[in-house]
Amino acid sequence: MLAIILMMTLGVLVACVVAVYVAYPHRGEEMPVVPQLGDAMRKGVDSLPTLEDSESRV
Repeated sequence: MLAIILMMTLGVLVACVVAVYVAYPHRGEEMPVVPQLGDAMRKGVDSLPTLEDSESRV
C-alpha cells in the first residue's frame, strides 16, 4: 500500500513540474514566485541536444 501511495505521489509531482515548465519557462516568461526554479529548468533544457528544422527534413 505504501509503495502505491509513493508512486502516485511521484507521478503527481512529475506532472506538476511539467505543467509549470510549459506554463512559464517554455514560453519565455519568468515564474512569478520562484524565478530561480525557472532559470534552472531553462538551463537544463538548453543543455539537452535538439534537432534543428533542417536536420529533421533529411
